[in-house]
Amino acid sequence: MNDVEQFAAGYSFPLDEFQAKACESLARGRSVLVCAPTGAGKTVVGEFAVHLAMERGRKTFYTTPLKALSNQKFGDFIARHGAERVGLLTGDNSINGEAPAVVMTTEVLRNMLYEDSPTLKGLGFVVLDEVHYLQDAYRGAVWEEVLIHLPSSVQVVALSATVSNAEEFGDWLRAVRGTMDVVIEEARPVPLEHHYMVGNQVSPTFTGEGNNRRPNPQLKKMSVTADRRRRGRDHMRARRAIPRREEVVEMLDDRGLLPAIYFIFSRNGCDQAVRQLLAGPARLTTPEEAERIREYLELRAEMLPDADLDVLGYDDWREGLMRGVSSHHAGLIPLFKETVEELFERGLVKVVFATETLSLGINMPAKTVVIEKLIKFTGEKHELMTAGEYTQLTGRAGRRGIDPVGHAVVLFQPDVPFERVAALVGARTYQLRSSFRPSYNMAVNLARTYSVPQALALIEKSFAQFLVEKQSAGLQAQVGRSDTFLAGYRDRTACDRGDFDEYWSLVRRVREQERDDDDGEAQRESERILSRLRLGDVVRLGGRGRGVLAVVVVRRGGAPMALTASDAMKRLSARDVLGERPVLGRIELPRRYPWKHKERGEVLASLKRFQPPPEAAGPPDTPGPPDAAEPASPQADLPAGSVWEAIRAHPCHECPDRAEHERWAARVDDLTKELATQRRRLRTRTEGLARTFERVVSVLRETGYLREEGGLTDKGDRLSRIYNEGDLLVAEVLDNEILHGLEIPDLAGAVSCLVYSARGLAVEPAWPNETVRQAYIKIRRLWREIEKTEERHGLALTREPEPGFVDAIHAWTDGEPLEEVLAFAEMSPGDFVRSAKQVWDLLRQLAEVATGDELRGRCRKAADQIYRGVIAYSGAL
Repeated sequence: MNDVEQFAAGYSFPLDEFQAKACESLARGRSVLVCAPTGAGKTVVGEFAVHLAMERGRKTFYTTPLKALSNQKFGDFIARHGAERVGLLTGDNSINGEAPAVVMTTEVLRNMLYEDSPTLKGLGFVVLDEVHYLQDAYRGAVWEEVLIHLPSSVQVVALSATVSNAEEFGDWLRAVRGTMDVVIEEARPVPLEHHYMVGNQVSPTFTGEGNNRRPNPQLKKMSVTADRRRRGRDHMRARRAIPRREEVVEMLDDRGLLPAIYFIFSRNGCDQAVRQLLAGPARLTTPEEAERIREYLELRAEMLPDADLDVLGYDDWREGLMRGVSSHHAGLIPLFKETVEELFERGLVKVVFATETLSLGINMPAKTVVIEKLIKFTGEKHELMTAGEYTQLTGRAGRRGIDPVGHAVVLFQPDVPFERVAALVGARTYQLRSSFRPSYNMAVNLARTYSVPQALALIEKSFAQFLVEKQSAGLQAQVGRSDTFLAGYRDRTACDRGDFDEYWSLVRRVREQERDDDDGEAQRESERILSRLRLGDVVRLGGRGRGVLAVVVVRRGGAPMALTASDAMKRLSARDVLGERPVLGRIELPRRYPWKHKERGEVLASLKRFQPPPEAAGPPDTPGPPDAAEPASPQADLPAGSVWEAIRAHPCHECPDRAEHERWAARVDDLTKELATQRRRLRTRTEGLARTFERVVSVLRETGYLREEGGLTDKGDRLSRIYNEGDLLVAEVLDNEILHGLEIPDLAGAVSCLVYSARGLAVEPAWPNETVRQAYIKIRRLWREIEKTEERHGLALTREPEPGFVDAIHAWTDGEPLEEVLAFAEMSPGDFVRSAKQVWDLLRQLAEVATGDELRGRCRKAADQIYRGVIAYSGAL
């Protein structure tokens, strides 16, 4: 019996073909990338790596992106291998770290590699679970750092969700790691059926099978009918087409489609949905299930005092769980989120209203996934979700071994035509991209071991650079073609009368001057028109929005803002008011702006009914650019001036083929500009990471962290052990002794400015005392100095410190109860816990790297005083 057969014998089910194939690769000493849908069982391959290492007397590090996942896997391995053979390293916990199998977060392994930790001795396998996290904007670089720096003797097991460029990712892994087999499983373990719900009717999104599969024509008709009612005045009937949450849950229950995850892209929306269900008679649990939930909650509630449970809304949360419903989002404390996850996995909670954070990581399969809206706010604007995001969300539908099929239900939304819904659902693409970028901490850690050229060579091994070079190959070919065409164009401009390039430069100069004069006058006239526009004026847009009607509704910073007929706000520019008659008329507006939804709808309706005067019915005529291919004839009147005299005196001016030469010269100009853009794009792509790294090194040399001749200074050594997004600012704060002498709560408050990031607009903090305020002022001055230095070197890496968490963490560290802290913190309990643990984590780092026993001791004590109550009982950041 070989290694794979021996391992498979320990399972009650046979290995799938892709699982067996990946395990055989590992047994042959090769690394492996496994891409498979959620729930397909790819973690079995990671478990085989643990088994193989133990059989061969080697170590395995099993890394996950989340502490909650690490804790979950730790429990699984203990059950399988025994507590004495399994360890856990997450930052929160350090348990049996020298065990044969250690579960850890990816950051812990990255730090070990940079510090050359003795724990790496004997390492045979590294499992990178959820490796597609490398595209995460904030943490993704860690995965690439690990893959680049792991010794070549270590076999890698990379486990990823299904990505459409898996072979491309595998090619990079081969380039970095050497032998690497790519195993792709595209079939879902449980087939997925897609549905669309309009009103209280649920229908298949597609009809037919195979090549005959097409969007359901009946659904298209229903959607169009509902949209017409919405656009007209039958809003009541149109609103009925949008399914209510209570109706959706009732439908799922009636059709046996529970348990379900119901995705709503807002925390408030999730909590509101639970309240809506609790306001009605809905009860999704049996009395026996409710009793099991009650008993389980009593055990979990023992961890927190009654006063904390009260302020966390425990009673309402408990009532929802006992009736089978709950929310799940970052605003909940980790203890509550973990409880929901465990009860859902046991089949006791039937519906979880969740934000998209649930789409990755936690093991919570469901029979059905419901998506309320396909448009979500990205932090800057509302956008239709991508096909990859839809795939991630619906990946949880269908429980292996329980459900014959999974179900995905998209609810009718009037802003998204059914054709777009069908196209999104039918497109199964999820491109894996890199978020790798050099940081200050990365640079000093590389400088500890490598010269700058050697470090640059390592940077160029990143997946980001690999993608750039691959994408640049096409752009390089385009540049080559443009060069060829340009040479041909130049040949066509050759004139036997003289140097035509010299002649054309004179013509170009005078034409540009005339164009500038004309444009300047047009710009001044447009600015005069803009200044005279009044609220309620209806204009027809120029520029990209050419021909669209808009009404001026407000002025911001002196510029008029207009509402377009397509319900978009636009800042009017000079290009938008070209024409002899830009103002077409007026419509009445509500008195105050911003308006309520109803008022905005009335303005839009008035704008759509607006009829321009007959003479203004068409878009204004705007003169096009002069046609370079039709130059003036030699006999045309020419304006006086020294340049035109030089033109007339030039021998090429009398050439009978001058018009033809000028046409080709104009093409040379156009292609020359286009070629410059192509070369700039190519240079930016191919040199981007290397240039950024060189700039980072320059900043570190200027600020005293790297020596000119190479190697680290004492400051650089300290920076190499600071793992924080604001690493350089943290190091500067330590070097300038800003934290020295601060009382424990003041210290926590000052440190919070280095890690806290507000979810919305930053607000002026309530300073606990003048000491903390002065500490923040000093920190911000340091940041300004760093910002100026970065600007000189073309960088913008260090985020401005935010004091918005100062008062809350100061009070908590000072021993105030949770109720008092949350009363003035103006944040959810989950946000408070996460922010407090970020402060706690940085304080623990400072306790190791700060200069002076006194400051190190104060940092350690501040961390200890933070780690109590809900913070201590939180499983994840």
